[in-house]
Amino acid sequence: MGRPRDTESRGRTYPALYRQALLHEVTSPQAFAGLRERGVKVFRPDHVYCMPDHNTPTHDQDKPIEDPVSKTQVDTLAKNAADFGLAHFGMMDKRNGIIHVVGPERGLTLPGMTIVCGDSHTSTHGAMGAVAFGIGTSEVEMVLASQCILQSRPKTMRITIDGELGKGVTAKDMALYMMSQMTTSGATGYFVEYAGSAVRNLSMEGRLTLCNLSIEMGARGGMVAPDEVTFDYIKGREHAPKGADWEKAVAYWKTLKSDEDAVFDKEVRFDAADIQPMITYGTNPGMGMGITEKIPADDKSASFQKSLDYMGFQPGESLLGKKIDYVFLGACTNGRIEDFRAFASLVKGKQKADHVIAWLVPGSWMVDAQIREEGLDKILEEAGFAIRQPGCSACLAMNDDKIPAGKYSVSTSNRNFEGRQGPGARTLLASPLVAAAAAVTGVITDPRELM
Repeated sequence: MGRPRDTESRGRTYPALYRQALLHEVTSPQAFAGLRERGVKVFRPDHVYCMPDHNTPTHDQDKPIEDPVSKTQVDTLAKNAADFGLAHFGMMDKRNGIIHVVGPERGLTLPGMTIVCGDSHTSTHGAMGAVAFGIGTSEVEMVLASQCILQSRPKTMRITIDGELGKGVTAKDMALYMMSQMTTSGATGYFVEYAGSAVRNLSMEGRLTLCNLSIEMGARGGMVAPDEVTFDYIKGREHAPKGADWEKAVAYWKTLKSDEDAVFDKEVRFDAADIQPMITYGTNPGMGMGITEKIPADDKSASFQKSLDYMGFQPGESLLGKKIDYVFLGACTNGRIEDFRAFASLVKGKQKADHVIAWLVPGSWMVDAQIREEGLDKILEEAGFAIRQPGCSACLAMNDDKIPAGKYSVSTSNRNFEGRQGPGARTLLASPLVAAAAAVTGVITDPRELM
C-alpha cells in the first residue's frame, strides 16, 4: 500500500474491471430513490450485490417479519434489486448472511478490488488484499450510477505486529489491544496496512476480524497484503476465477504488496507477546484492557467517569468474577466458522450457566452449514446452546435481538456504545473464547483457565 501501482503500465491487464458495490437494506433506499428521480439506471448491475442483514430476525425467517420498520426495509431492498436488475440474496436464500461475511466466503471479494458499501465495516474486505471502505448514501447513489466515486486520498499507516500470540489470544484481542494503546482516533485520516509475523500467521478469518475493526480506530480502511493464505482461502469459491483465469489472477495478486522501499506516513509497532485476552470496560472500543488487569484509575475526565457510570463500574476495579447476563457470538466481526470452532472448543463437555442467555448467530447460511457438517452443533447443543439463523443480530438494536436495559452482555461484535445493543444495554466486547468462558461460568473469566 505504500506505493500506488499502475497495473496497466506494468503490462498487467487482469482484471479489466475490478470494482464491486455491496448493498444492504439500511443505506440503499435513498440512493435508489435518487436514481429514479433522475431517470438513471445502474451503470454496471453485474458488479452490484444486495442482501438484507441488519433488520433480519434470527428466528422464523421463513415467516413474514413482524416488525413493520424492518419488514419495510427488507422488502424495499428486494424491490429495488428487482427493478434495477441486481443480484439479490434474500432471507432463506442459502447465499444470504451478513454482507461482510458473504463477500469473502463466496469469492465476491478478491485481491486488488475496490469495494464499497454503505456500511462502516466494509473495511473487513481489506483482509483479502482489497481496498475497501464504507461510504454514505449519496456516495452509494454515485457508485450505482457511474461505478466511480470522488474521495480524498488518505494518509498511509503501517501497523506491524511481530512475535507469537500467546495461549488464548486471538485476532479480536490484537485489535482491542491496538485500540487500547492508540485510542479510537489513533488512525483517523489513515488507511492502515497490517504487517508483521503475527499478522502473517493469522488465518483468513482472523485477518477479516482484524480489518473489520480498523474503522474503530478511526481508520478509513485496513488491509493485509495477499499471500498464500489468501490464495488458498479463495481457490474454488463460487465467484473465484477458474482454470487459466485463476493462474492469471494469482500472478497479478502476488504483485499487490508494498514495495521493499515503501514509505508510509506513519509506522506503528507492537509485540504480540504483550497481548493477552482482552475485554472492554467502557463505552467505546478503545476502552479495553487485558482480562487480568484493572480498570484505569488515573483518568479523571468527566467523559471517562460518565462511561463508567453507565457501565456500573469503578476505577481500579477488576472485572474477573463479574456476573454477566447475555453472551452474543456473531456479527461481521466474529460470526465466521473459525469463531464457532473456538467457542465450541472451550464449551465442549461443559454446561451453559443457567442464568445466561446466549445468542449464537452464524454470519451466513454457509457458516451454518459448516457448523453442522463439522458436528459443532452437537457439541454446542450438548452444552446447552442453540444456534440461531444468520443476521447481524445483537450487534446493533435494529432487529429483535436486543439486550435489556441494565443487563451485561459479553459480545463478540464491534461496538459498545451506549445503547448499541439496546437502550441501556451494557456491552463488554471480547473474543469468542472470552465469550465462551463467560457463558459457561456465568461471570467474566480468563479463558486460559478453562483451556
